[in-house]
Amino acid sequence: MKVLHVDASALGDHSVSRRLTAAIVSGLERQHPGVSVTYRDVHAEPLDHWGLPGDKQDAAAPEDDKALQEFLDADVVVIGSPMYNFTISSSLKAWIDRIAVAGKTFRYTASGPEGLAKGKRVIVGLSRGGMYPAGSPAGAMDFQEPYLRTLFGFLGVTDVAFVRAEGLALGDEHKAKAIDTALADVDRVVALSRAA
Repeated sequence: MKVLHVDASALGDHSVSRRLTAAIVSGLERQHPGVSVTYRDVHAEPLDHWGLPGDKQDAAAPEDDKALQEFLDADVVVIGSPMYNFTISSSLKAWIDRIAVAGKTFRYTASGPEGLAKGKRVIVGLSRGGMYPAGSPAGAMDFQEPYLRTLFGFLGVTDVAFVRAEGLALGDEHKAKAIDTALADVDRVVALSRAA
């Protein structure tokens, strides 16, 4: 099994999403001895944003191709996504722009778009300062999880799981409980990959 591990938090060692992805990858390694892991930190080593002019875009092309190939090669993609201003980080968006490529991960057909990245599993470790329950006014401000679910669905990935650490800015006690709950959920999500 090949795992692609992508982190996007700006908080380094203080990042909850990085802690979640590390736990997810560790769990996958326990479940699948001999798993191969490729790591990409899109904050520490950001990809250029798509649409650079001329020479800058040409210079970025080899790294763009490498990012796409890492995604194509992976059986499981583990992503750390902190919520910044109700959505994903710009560094994660730049990575997504490198993997959402017509003719590679999706194509347009007479009956509509078709995802070409079928058969993969995506596990996302989400971290959020607030609470965003579905159906609530705050839930309507969540452009992080729905975006990621929609994007990967568009690419043909239907097996998308989320591990959420929410309310991290609501005090130390709430933060500790949220992290513990999320880490416990990691075990459940990773166990589901045993049959994969």
